[in-house]
Amino acid sequence: METPTDEHGKLSEPFLTSSPSKGGFRTLPFILAMEAFERVAIVGITTNMIVYLTGEFGMETATAASVIFVWSAATGFTPIIGAFIADSYMGKYPMIGIGTIIGFLGMILLWSTAMIPQARPYCDQFNTICEAPTIPRLLLLYFSLGLISIGAGGIRSSFMAIGVDQLDERNNSHGFFNWCYVTLMFSSLIAVTLIVYIQDNMGWKMGFGVPVMLMFLSAVAFFLPSSFYIKLKPKASLLTGLAQVIVASFRNRHIALPSHAANEVYYIREGSMLQVPSEKLRFLNKACMIKNPQEDLTSKGTASNPWSLCTIDQVEDLKALIRVMPLCSAGIMLSVTVNQGSLMVIQAGTMDRHVTSNFEIPAASFSLFMMISVVVWIAFYDQIALPLASKIKGQPVRLGLKQRMGIGLLCSCASMVASAFVECTRRKIAIEEGFSDEPQAVVHMSALWVLPFYVLAGLSEAFNAIALIEFCYSNLPKTMSTIAANVNGLGGFTGNLVASLITSMVDNVTKKGGESWVSSNMNKGHYDYYYCLLAGLSMLNFVYFLVCCKAHGPCHGDNENEAENSGIGDHESIDDC
Repeated sequence: METPTDEHGKLSEPFLTSSPSKGGFRTLPFILAMEAFERVAIVGITTNMIVYLTGEFGMETATAASVIFVWSAATGFTPIIGAFIADSYMGKYPMIGIGTIIGFLGMILLWSTAMIPQARPYCDQFNTICEAPTIPRLLLLYFSLGLISIGAGGIRSSFMAIGVDQLDERNNSHGFFNWCYVTLMFSSLIAVTLIVYIQDNMGWKMGFGVPVMLMFLSAVAFFLPSSFYIKLKPKASLLTGLAQVIVASFRNRHIALPSHAANEVYYIREGSMLQVPSEKLRFLNKACMIKNPQEDLTSKGTASNPWSLCTIDQVEDLKALIRVMPLCSAGIMLSVTVNQGSLMVIQAGTMDRHVTSNFEIPAASFSLFMMISVVVWIAFYDQIALPLASKIKGQPVRLGLKQRMGIGLLCSCASMVASAFVECTRRKIAIEEGFSDEPQAVVHMSALWVLPFYVLAGLSEAFNAIALIEFCYSNLPKTMSTIAANVNGLGGFTGNLVASLITSMVDNVTKKGGESWVSSNMNKGHYDYYYCLLAGLSMLNFVYFLVCCKAHGPCHGDNENEAENSGIGDHESIDDC
């Protein structure tokens, strides 16, 4: 039985309109509330976690940063695994349900480390001296963080998809995506302000207790309208199809490719516009070559073994993914620099954070300025910069995708240069004021000096991350839109792992000659050198990006409708990279 499609070729479910008692806009507030509570809880504990690990668990700064990098990497990667399992085996509703429960349990265990004195090492708060954490205590901590990552993976992998499932062709799914973005942004703003304020002023028992309650509310919000959800059954995963191409091309590696593709018989999916595979990455074409029709095909014309024979569409999907991977990998270093915010929390904590005589900004709340810079720049770019430039030139103008990605990489490099300058100045003042042996002492330097890092990091995200998603959407087939949507999560996962590796290597190498650059005592360490190293690596990454741009060739332009309505010649389009 063929799957029905709409006039745009998109898959549709026939029962969406025939079952008015299920789905619809009435379920969306519960889905958005579920994600909002989860996001506030996890972002709230992540932002200030380095303070908890160094102050309550007695970890070295480098060790704590590495733990957070790995944990953040896991939290970024589990949604990808969750999406694969949900699409292929479980379905979205069970995946989210299990995710909320596991995340709630993880939050309770993390809260227990703050509630139960025996669950963490003893620390002298006056002398900032802590016992070394024992193995059982560390296992409890890591197990709780692992459960939180798994829970986040279950929720984040499917909450947007299950929201779209509730809508039919009469509804506007674009509005749902806009509300998702607004929900995520405001949830993060609440997390870095309210939750961080509670942690700094009411202690960790309350600071972790509130996220526990939020995760409980997240589960309640999701399960409450369960009888009204449209719950689609899982279907074949795109990732499985890509894996089949790799396996099939390897199994058929001894087959000789013809000089011209048209001279060979290829396995074509019914209704496909592709009749022959492209000449790029030709070795993958072996996956769709029909060697013996009697053995390779069934009586219905389908592949006898999909792990030995794939369709041309599957092969071309993998080729498209391989082509965008080098440019996507250039964003890994950007994630490394942006993720240095954990160290910035410690740096800001040693500076004067007073705005007035009675109010000071919590150190972990400075990441608020990163989010503000993203929102302000997007609004300025779309509503002021582009219309003004178009009016001056007399035709529609926009920056190319690769141009925006490149600017983002340069902004990330500049953020590290600014951080190095600020840290060099802060360290010098700390030594002059006699605080060399007092890492917790507050120097006479305004913490507002760390704003250039957050503003530039926000601009790098606004330029690069958004352009990268657009790049993937425009250069990958529509069937791979899920991968395009998750490319930032994958980049963040890899970036956190790389950041952890760099921090550990710098710590191990530099402490052999004396004090480590990333010492727990920032006044004795040399975080300015560390930031300079990251700035240098970022510049090398930019050169790598330029090479990838040259090798990739021109980008695909604006969407088809815009091209048809306006004509490529009437635009300075994103092809001009």
